Amino acid sequence: MNTAWIILVIAGLLEVGWALGLKASAGFTRPLPSLLTVIAMMASFFLLAQAMKSLPVGTAYAIWVGIGAIGTALFGILLYGDSANPLRLASLVLIFAGLVGLKLAG
Repeated sequence: MNTAWIILVIAGLLEVGWALGLKASAGFTRPLPSLLTVIAMMASFFLLAQAMKSLPVGTAYAIWVGIGAIGTALFGILLYGDSANPLRLASLVLIFAGLVGLKLAG
């Protein structure tokens, strides 16, 4: 795995962090979670931009969003009691399969 892919994965993980941070910030009314959320957003966007220097834009963006969507959904289930019904979990597996397909088609 080359550096651009590693950077992209980190950017996606930061997207999970800022998505969860949005909830923790309570609409940006809590200062520390709000600050950490904005920092994670900026870092995530910066790293996405760096990865896009050498990766196809559509692939990079889809992987970034996919990591964010899957990670946020799983943490929502674990931390906030979001629904974990079979259809929802199967849908997350399908998103993951699509991400793997994009990487393999690379």
